[in-house]
Order: sequence, then structure tokens, then C-alpha cells
Amino acid sequence: MSNEPLSLSKALASFDVLWSPRIVTRVNNYDVRIAKVEGEHVWHAHDDTDEFFLVLDGQLHISLREPEGERTVLLPQGAVFTVPRGTEHRPYAPSGAAILMFEPAGTPTVGDRHDETPDHVDSTTGHALNI
Repeated sequence: MSNEPLSLSKALASFDVLWSPRIVTRVNNYDVRIAKVEGEHVWHAHDDTDEFFLVLDGQLHISLREPEGERTVLLPQGAVFTVPRGTEHRPYAPSGAAILMFEPAGTPTVGDRHDETPDHVDSTTGHALNI
């Protein structure tokens, strides 16, 4: 991690792989990750942590399986949303998006419980940013 300011647009321009987040910095024991996304992720849940999303560009949809039933939230550019711990969810971006996530270091992108991971989803705890 650098102690210099970081341009998120420069960071996003440094990679092309979808659904493969890069760690841009750490805050205490939390990773701040950015990712380019398009299409569907996988249904998954993080049993012990919430997951924060900020849409930097495009639109992100997040389907949620809640006690009241299934619903989808739409996040336009600039919107934030937190998925509560233990909630099954599936992010997707039909037309592509760039997102920023905030979650404890070491949190897997496919959660603690998930459906089969498709080839286009990177099951990782985040990659180092190489710029």
C-alpha cells in the first residue's frame, strides 16, 4: 500500500479482468477494493460481515434473498448500498459497471456460502493493484 494519493480512474485503467477485485488501500483491517463487473456474479453470502458497495461508473443490480422474499436493488452511478451479513445476494451488471467495495481483509469474493462458481468469477480475497 502506498502513502501517496491514488487516482481511482488510473487504478481502474490498470486492469481489464471482470469480477476480479483489486485492493487499492486498507483502512484498519478492512480492504477497499475496486472491480470492473459485467454480467452476473454468483449467489453467495458472507456469514460474519456486511458488504458495502459504491458504484463508480455504470449501474449495478443486487438481487437479495431476504426473509420476506427475493428483491433486487438498482444502484446507479454514485449510489451506495450495504448487504447485511448473512444475506444471500447476487450482484450483476447487464451493461457493465465499476464498483468500490469495503469489507474485512481476507473476505472471499464468493462469500462463505455460494453456488457453483462460474469461470468468469474470480474466487479471491482481492489482488494487489499493480500501477
